[in-house]
Amino acid sequence: MRTFRFGAVVRLAGTRREWVGKARRLEGSGFDVMLVPDHIVGPRFGPVAAMMAAADATTRLRVGTMVFANDFRHPVLLAKEAATLDVLSEGRLELGIGTGWLAKDYQGAGLTLDEPRARLRRLREGLAVLKGVWGEGPFSYEGQYYRVHGLEQEPHPLQRPHPPILIGGGGPAMLRLAAQEADIVNLTMRTLPDGSGPDPSDGGAESFIRKIKLLREAAGPRCDRIEIGTSVMRVGSGGPRAAWSAADTSRQGDTPQVLTGSVAAMADKLRRWRDEHGMSYFVLHHETDLDAFAPVVAELAGS
Repeated sequence: MRTFRFGAVVRLAGTRREWVGKARRLEGSGFDVMLVPDHIVGPRFGPVAAMMAAADATTRLRVGTMVFANDFRHPVLLAKEAATLDVLSEGRLELGIGTGWLAKDYQGAGLTLDEPRARLRRLREGLAVLKGVWGEGPFSYEGQYYRVHGLEQEPHPLQRPHPPILIGGGGPAMLRLAAQEADIVNLTMRTLPDGSGPDPSDGGAESFIRKIKLLREAAGPRCDRIEIGTSVMRVGSGGPRAAWSAADTSRQGDTPQVLTGSVAAMADKLRRWRDEHGMSYFVLHHETDLDAFAPVVAELAGS
């Protein structure tokens, strides 16, 4: 049985002092990872510099992304940035990556939002390039979207063969890709093909359990090496959804994405999902829920 791990998504601060204070608070509260999103629109720092500042201000806290959008960067350049960050953080990087999906990001930047199958194929190629560039010796690759010719890139990541790769997803095709390529999987609701938000028809505990079953079946022999988790989207009564947020918890009350009741009740719910379904990595989605969620982390961290 896996030990619980906890992360929190942190998006923005007014000053460096405020930002590193948030990182230190997470470390002092027993969180394992500070995660930064990767969206063009909305009140969010750029992930690479934000992660480096957080790592520099802490000693134990890991840093990661929830998640890099593959469409925004060539994987060779991302591999270089990630390897540099892994070295400078002394091996504390967790690299979350997905296709990119939010229509507002693409519209605002004048980018084309391709249909989901094309984005998924591009992500599959991007993962092959990332892992190849992080390997030993010259690397070449000929794909539909990326071509690399005899590239020998330095530095290599400190974590070998590479930093843990986190893939978030809720659709069958993304889950099958995650089963083959990810070290960590963050289960989400499916997103609509047009990038407008989560699919309102996808929700509830039965859907979550089906996704876990699909993931395990697709992973086969490597299943036990995958850490499975999800994002905690609401703690307690929660508050009004921020204008930038695409989160939808209306059908998620019986899943680990929504926690209510006492600290003991919330902790018991996460224990059940770990003991019965193997989910052990829970990420706080809204920083405004930190005060309510921190006692749950204190109750479960290390167990």
